[in-house]
Amino acid sequence: GGRFKKEIVVDGQSYLLLIRDEGGPPELQFAAWVDAVVFVFSLEDEISFQTVYNYYLRLCSYRNTAEVPMVLVGTQDAISATNPRVIDDSRARKLSNDLKRCTYYETCATYGLNVER
Repeated sequence: GGRFKKEIVVDGQSYLLLIRDEGGPPELQFAAWVDAVVFVFSLEDEISFQTVYNYYLRLCSYRNTAEVPMVLVGTQDAISATNPRVIDDSRARKLSNDLKRCTYYETCATYGLNVER
């Protein structure tokens, strides 16, 4: 967990993102103040992938998720010859569809893939 700030420009307008990294399932207080959610899982970890849907269901129990923009992010930084990818693109995209109105990105901080996006 942690708290971060990042200034971004969208369509010429500057915005300050206040990012709170929650290391566990959403709680009522979190659901009440959140403006958007980024669900992150590891593409080489089945448990992290399954956890995203459980966290989504928990968020749904506290708040109408149609009011909350969501992004699903699959990270590939830990993928290697000895630690292969286990979540294929079709499964990740299906989860994105199941989360309703959720955009999906794969990222790799090591190579800068979709990090700014």
